[in-house]
Amino acid sequence: MPTLPTSMVPLLNPILARLMAGVLALLVIGTIVGVVLARRATSETAKATVANLNARIRAWWVMVVVFAIAVATGGVGSIILFAAMSFLALREFMTLTPTSRADHGVLFWAFFIFAPIQYVLVWMQWYGLFAILIPVYAFVTIPGRMALAGDTTRFLERAATVQWALLACVYCVSYAPALLMLVVPDYAGGRTGLLFYLVLIAQLNDVLQYTFGKLIGKRPIAPTVSPNKTWEGFIGGTVVTVAIGTALWWATPFTPLVAAVMSLVITIMGFAGGLTMSAIKRDRGVKDYGTLIEGHGGVLDRVDSLLFAAPVYFHLIRFFYVP
Repeated sequence: MPTLPTSMVPLLNPILARLMAGVLALLVIGTIVGVVLARRATSETAKATVANLNARIRAWWVMVVVFAIAVATGGVGSIILFAAMSFLALREFMTLTPTSRADHGVLFWAFFIFAPIQYVLVWMQWYGLFAILIPVYAFVTIPGRMALAGDTTRFLERAATVQWALLACVYCVSYAPALLMLVVPDYAGGRTGLLFYLVLIAQLNDVLQYTFGKLIGKRPIAPTVSPNKTWEGFIGGTVVTVAIGTALWWATPFTPLVAAVMSLVITIMGFAGGLTMSAIKRDRGVKDYGTLIEGHGGVLDRVDSLLFAAPVYFHLIRFFYVP
């Protein structure tokens, strides 16, 4: 069992400070563009589109400030932030799924036992148990606890739903702050640099695919799942995101070529995660998972691009860069 860390991550280092300055500059530019477009929009359609864009920009200001504070406070701040996001995402997910009174006990285990322990393990940097707590121990505990409750109506559906919710909203999301466990030799960005790069590329890809889709999108990739996701948006967003990710190789432990590959992996996994969560929303008959974030829906709508990207990115770094 590992010893408890006394301090996981120092405050912002020069690399993170430069990245944060760049993000803030983009937000300032986006705010100015939004104001100009709002004044020039004449049709009702144009006004609605610009209003949605400005709502997203305002939400981005809040999210960037919160994320910056979490990163600046070190590992504990980042872990608390993602733990709160997991809790809110899990709540959003479970409100859309059928449960019975007999499920209250297992939901207590999901929300107040497994989810908190998962993030405590991140804080303790106990990778061995962190990696298997939910896929193994929660997997066998949940159906056993539900069977003891005695309600067999849609038993498989209910058990699978809680298991999948824990995997997506807690296990997958927790791989983002788990990057703080990894120590890459001679990397000046520190552990928070790995986390910042993941979040930056994943969220940039979301923004750019949305922008290209609005500007030139015509051919939907999966019209019955997410009609707003188009081939033009996907290709345009991916190309520009990978170009930016490659240009930021200096902020990573990667060479320019590896940074391009990592950016491509993040964008593809992010797209797959977003499309999968869209399919679940369509199945449940809702547009968004929640309304907490203006212009973005719920927390789960905002972190869906991290669900598949974070675990893959984490293990690529752990396998190839950590001694």
